[in-house]
Amino acid sequence: MPKKISAVVRLTIPAGTATPAPPVGTALGPHGIKMQEFCSEFNAKTKDKKGSLIPAVITIYEDRSFDFIVKEPPVSDMIKKKLGLQKGSQKPPVEKVGTLTQSQLEEIAKAKMPDFNTTDINMAKKIVAGTAKSMGVTIATK
Repeated sequence: MPKKISAVVRLTIPAGTATPAPPVGTALGPHGIKMQEFCSEFNAKTKDKKGSLIPAVITIYEDRSFDFIVKEPPVSDMIKKKLGLQKGSQKPPVEKVGTLTQSQLEEIAKAKMPDFNTTDINMAKKIVAGTAKSMGVTIATK
C-alpha cells in the first residue's frame, strides 16, 4: 500500500547551502520532518550547482518521511548568470540591461526544457524570450 501524503511543500533554496534556519525551517518544521536529514540530502544533490537558486518540491508523508525533486534554476537566474548581471532592469521597456544571443537563448531553453510544459524547442525559446523581455534583456535577431 502506498504511503499517505500529508503535504507537498515548494521551496526555492540556494544550491548546496540549505540549513535548518529559515526559510527551510519555517516551511518544513510544522510538518515534523528531520530538518538536518533534508538539508544534507538537498546539499548533496545540488553541490554541483552552487551559486544558483534551486526550486525543490518536497512531498511529506504521514509517517514523517519525505521525498523531494530538484528542478532547474529559474529562467531569470539562468539569464543573469549567462550575461553576468546582478539583477534585471528596474524599467524593462525603457532601460535595457543586456542582449541575449540566439545560441544563448537556445542553450537556456534546452537546459530548462524538463521543467517546461512543452517539448517543442521553439516554444521553450519563446518562454525564455518572454522572461528576458520582462527583465529588460533584448534578444539578438541573428
